[in-house]
Amino acid sequence: MLYMILVAWVWVMTVTTLTILLWRATPRVAEAPLLDLVLSLMTWVPWVAAGIWQGWPGFFGCLIGQIVALQTFILIHEMTSPRPCGSIRKTLDKFVGPTRNHLGLWVTVPALPAFIFLRFSEMFLYPLLVKTLNFPHYKQSEWVNVSRQKFEGLIGHDLIWCLYCDWMTGVYSLGAEMLRSVESFWCPIKFYPGKKCENCRITFPDHDVWVPHDGSMKDVEAALEEHYSPDPDSPRSWWGHPERAEAADGAPQAEAEEKKATD
Repeated sequence: MLYMILVAWVWVMTVTTLTILLWRATPRVAEAPLLDLVLSLMTWVPWVAAGIWQGWPGFFGCLIGQIVALQTFILIHEMTSPRPCGSIRKTLDKFVGPTRNHLGLWVTVPALPAFIFLRFSEMFLYPLLVKTLNFPHYKQSEWVNVSRQKFEGLIGHDLIWCLYCDWMTGVYSLGAEMLRSVESFWCPIKFYPGKKCENCRITFPDHDVWVPHDGSMKDVEAALEEHYSPDPDSPRSWWGHPERAEAADGAPQAEAEEKKATD
């Protein structure tokens, strides 16, 4: 296990150094798909390789090595960067204490595999819906990217955790946006009255125009026929998606041009 810890430490430090150098040459490394490649090389790829190589001892040794590498980078970055005028960590330590603050941060780390799985779904599963059902296409680099490294004064500990939140927020937001079209397409029915309706309205804006919970299947059919069409070029996005407004604005113009051509 000690050997695997050392290997993982060297690997993460090497990938981190190369990423920083590459970012200085091209900012595109901070956005998908290059960002996905970098994060894969720093997270799940070493997990899989270590597990295949040395089983569970190798896997846990890899995790320890990655954590040690993370702390090493934080230490080096804080020692070599100008002293900031403020600190997120130290400010929050005043509110909850350093122990609880750090423990709370590390509690979020096990969520990383869940976000990686979500990212895989966004990259490889959702595009199939774009191809088969004409769901809206998204430029994923506009959602999945990191930019807080540009914020002046973020160093070491603050920088690492802000970048983690930066990436997670983008992944979550893109997933929620994709799910809006899925939900409105396959089941546009309101939930039974309760707190869930109020909570989900924030993430699913179509909720207010979905079929009431006490409606009928005829109502569902009517709603689907109102918002969708057999025309393969018609919008298949969630009902409040901007492309529907663009399609509605372009329809009268297209009809006018067709009529002019006919005349």
